[in-house]
Amino acid sequence: MSRKSFQELNLTDAFLFAVAMSDPVVLKDTLEILLEREIGELTVSVEQSLLFSSDNRSVRLDVFCNDDVLNSYNVEMQGDYEGNLPKRSRYYQAQMDVHALKPGDDIDLLKPNYVIFICNFDPFGYNLYRYTFENVCQENGMPLGDGTKKIFFNIRGRNVADVSTELINLLKYMRDTTEECVGGLDIDSRISRIHSRICELKKSREWERCYYMRFDELIKKAEKEAEIRGHAEGCAQGSRDMLKLVAAMIKAGESSEAVARLSEDEKFLSEMCEKYLNT
Repeated sequence: MSRKSFQELNLTDAFLFAVAMSDPVVLKDTLEILLEREIGELTVSVEQSLLFSSDNRSVRLDVFCNDDVLNSYNVEMQGDYEGNLPKRSRYYQAQMDVHALKPGDDIDLLKPNYVIFICNFDPFGYNLYRYTFENVCQENGMPLGDGTKKIFFNIRGRNVADVSTELINLLKYMRDTTEECVGGLDIDSRISRIHSRICELKKSREWERCYYMRFDELIKKAEKEAEIRGHAEGCAQGSRDMLKLVAAMIKAGESSEAVARLSEDEKFLSEMCEKYLNT
């Protein structure tokens, strides 16, 4: 069964993105380019349970961080369009607020928070590199001032004149995280530093091992789901069909998130079967 090697991963692959962003230097440089402003030193938390558990949502890899004035950020790479990003951003924002206060804390202690999705597709269809949402009054446009922002980045945007060259270069690099890509970009020290750190990361035997463990876990999960599903229809055929589907999806370049989604979404499973098994 073919699969990308760890060294072939791009930052659009959720695993490499989460591991890379667990480095405070990489995350700080990335956030400064995305937000086009300087931020303070960061305290980073990658949800390890999401990295390694066999829970059915374990493929989703979130990065949480706080800066030195306690602004909080939730950053996630989105490889596949699922149509639920607006409500997911609402949920993430609520979770950040819940964890920001201790019992008895005054509500005024809430600091600004940012929910950030970096998408390998256009989430809203207007060809923008960046979509920023804040709460405003519908009658006169007055900002509510609650300190929350939801920002969606489109790696394949087209409005070049409206964003910085550095942002465009970073998004290109996320799509093609290679030496060849960097060599073709007019980049500054931050993207160079990010690339240098990722090159070192890709040499890590420990992270390479974790990546292959993660991949194998997805396959075992698919096998188990096939066994359960196939019990009513003929277990052996169900397993063979599921494994054939997983193999076809991986060969076609589908992401690990898409493979994991087979066991969560009946409609998606049917669509993938129609696409890869019934052709």
